[in-house]
Amino acid sequence: MDAISNITDNLSIMKEDASSGLSQRIAERVRALRAAAGLSLDELAGRCGVSRSMISLIERGESSPTAVVLEKLAVGLNVSLASLFEAPEPSSDPVSRRADQLQWRDPASGYLRRNISPSGFDSPIQIVEVSFPPGARVAYETGPRHPRVYQQVWVLEGRIQLRLGEQGHTLDVGDCLAMQLDRPLTYHNPTRKLARYAVVVCSEAGPWR
Repeated sequence: MDAISNITDNLSIMKEDASSGLSQRIAERVRALRAAAGLSLDELAGRCGVSRSMISLIERGESSPTAVVLEKLAVGLNVSLASLFEAPEPSSDPVSRRADQLQWRDPASGYLRRNISPSGFDSPIQIVEVSFPPGARVAYETGPRHPRVYQQVWVLEGRIQLRLGEQGHTLDVGDCLAMQLDRPLTYHNPTRKLARYAVVVCSEAGPWR
């Protein structure tokens, strides 16, 4: 029992360390992107609908924001949600090894996202894999971005329902939905089984950086 307890404790510590490291990465990215856009905390708060105090906490790595809050920040910063998980420094390495791909769990819905694309590599394309728990729902208050942002969702396992603005779609294994990110977007897993899908995001004008 002691050996099992030690293994469990070690796994918990590793998860906490990974979560803490990812929070710091998000903090650095939000600070860097806000600085690059020349926005004050108040200006960013006005653009994205997230309070100044919450943005400050996120930038200090003292908050665990939900996917919905991060998407609001992404809209305010005019970047993709996936870009908030990027490494703070550019990279010339075009290979993303499975062991190095960061995973992040949304504290609200429990969905697990994994950034597949090489982090920090200069590319207009980003690929993310999402594991979506049974019954989970995430509603993004997505709005228009300039330049335009396009996204395709490819279901790898299970079934998901998406609503983009007033349009609803049910996707099963192998189905792929193409869209422009310019309207509110809701994901829902209506089943009792895990769903898994890939998201490919591309900016009309090229790299996010």
